[in-house]
Amino acid sequence: MSTIIPPVPLANPENQFRSDYIKSIAPITDFEYSQEFFDHVKKLWDDEGVKACFERSNEYQLIDCAQYFLERIDSVSLVDYTPTDQDLLRCRVLTSGIFETRFQVDKVNFHMFDVGGQRDERRKWIQCFNDVTAIIYVAACSSYN
Repeated sequence: MSTIIPPVPLANPENQFRSDYIKSIAPITDFEYSQEFFDHVKKLWDDEGVKACFERSNEYQLIDCAQYFLERIDSVSLVDYTPTDQDLLRCRVLTSGIFETRFQVDKVNFHMFDVGGQRDERRKWIQCFNDVTAIIYVAACSSYN
């Protein structure tokens, strides 16, 4: 919230420790989400300052499924949570590099490449274009205003 200009403060300053907690565990790659984590997320999502910051999400990079899952924090935080079909469709895995998937439709072989969309990833794409007969470009409509 402090990276957008002008910054958006928390509506309830008592939530600052919750924000600090979330930021402190963000870099941890092998983290098991505790009930404490979910409680902090829920309280922060209820903060009017966080909601004001979210309203300005076009000014910073925020994955498009954030609101969907934040609004479902009560079900996502359950110990026996099982993702719904909608949850699976809404989730996103940020990719870096090139990932190939091969499949066949009516005896026609297809090779699909997921290439990282970040600017520094684009130079790696050229190796995917040997013997290409078609290109399908997919972009998230939610990324545009």
